[in-house]
Amino acid sequence: MRIWCAIAMAATVAWAACAQPASCNAAAAEPLAHIALPAHPFGVAVSQDGCRVFVALMAAQGKDSGIAVLERAQGRVKLARVVPLHVRPAGIVLTHDGKLLIAAAQDSVLVLDTRRLAAGDGEPVLGTFHDGPMAGSIYVNVAADDKLLFVSDEGAAAITVIDLERARAKGFDAGAVVGKVPVGRGPIALTFSPDGRWLYTTSELAPSEWDWPKACKPEGQAQSKAGAVRPEGAVIVVDVAKARTDPAHAAVARAPAGCSPVRLAISPAGDRIYVTARNSNAVLAFDTARLSGDAAHARVGMAPVGTAPVPVAVVDGGKKVIVGNSDRFAGQAAPQTLTVLDAAKISSGAAAVLGSVPAGAFPREMSVSPDGRTLFLTNFGSNSLQVMDVARLPVKQPAAK
Repeated sequence: MRIWCAIAMAATVAWAACAQPASCNAAAAEPLAHIALPAHPFGVAVSQDGCRVFVALMAAQGKDSGIAVLERAQGRVKLARVVPLHVRPAGIVLTHDGKLLIAAAQDSVLVLDTRRLAAGDGEPVLGTFHDGPMAGSIYVNVAADDKLLFVSDEGAAAITVIDLERARAKGFDAGAVVGKVPVGRGPIALTFSPDGRWLYTTSELAPSEWDWPKACKPEGQAQSKAGAVRPEGAVIVVDVAKARTDPAHAAVARAPAGCSPVRLAISPAGDRIYVTARNSNAVLAFDTARLSGDAAHARVGMAPVGTAPVPVAVVDGGKKVIVGNSDRFAGQAAPQTLTVLDAAKISSGAAAVLGSVPAGAFPREMSVSPDGRTLFLTNFGSNSLQVMDVARLPVKQPAAK
């Protein structure tokens, strides 16, 4: 086996076959570690075997942006290489077959070959989709069968639907674009239900035609005397089957989700979704069955967290919700925290808060390893990847009142 792997590595083929998943997923010596990165990290994606971690890097001027490839083995994570790109990637996702890494990047979407990324050999970009000027493509996700790709276009108030199966067979061109799902302003999150029937997204701001009441202060001015000047944002339910054939009518339900809702995570059973409301300094919980049938009564809880929460993840088999407090409007240099919530108590508000975990500056995106044991966090302001052992999180208890 060792000889075969050496030959394969030399030929830069069958790279993944040489991985040792048990070794890749071994527990680290410390429960929390920081890996330095050469630029601002945004999205993070982990291979199915846990052996590689891909991170989107956004350089200030764009010229040093790219995809960082990190390797995991024997409880350690190290930066193997950075593959440069001509655009600034944001959200990223791996296809379920592990062959493609897809990155949202401003007004375009890049499709990259993971083998070439991992080996540092050859041109990794296989194709590019263009979502139009000022689209603001920020997030991507792929259906479980790898046939449909969804792109949240923050600047276009829409979700672009792409026939990925056709694109892989016939070329990554505009002909693979199925259409757009109209949503609210500033859509970001893209999270599938476990059965793949629904796609949940967030919109930071309800459009005027929804006629929602003003309920939110200006973003970043929580301490000002300004009153409510804008409506809440929304969580929106998209029918995946309908998106394949009629994306213009695929958004089937919506519910208010606090001020500036941005990210979203779902429970393993698919019965709850958790949304970070950045301008409410809170996490909102929704009953997914009600979202599809009785959206007005779908919200089942709201728990306070830190300032301007952005990333969110569900860990420990659905028992805990981890939230990154970005404090992004006060600057991006100061270390921040993650709030740990008891998922079963979110309906009780502050009683759900179990404590906090230290983080770097501007925690931005999270990803849980496929085995559920490791949580990865990009700290955008401190140029680092934070690696945490879920079972050994150094949770600081909240101060007694």
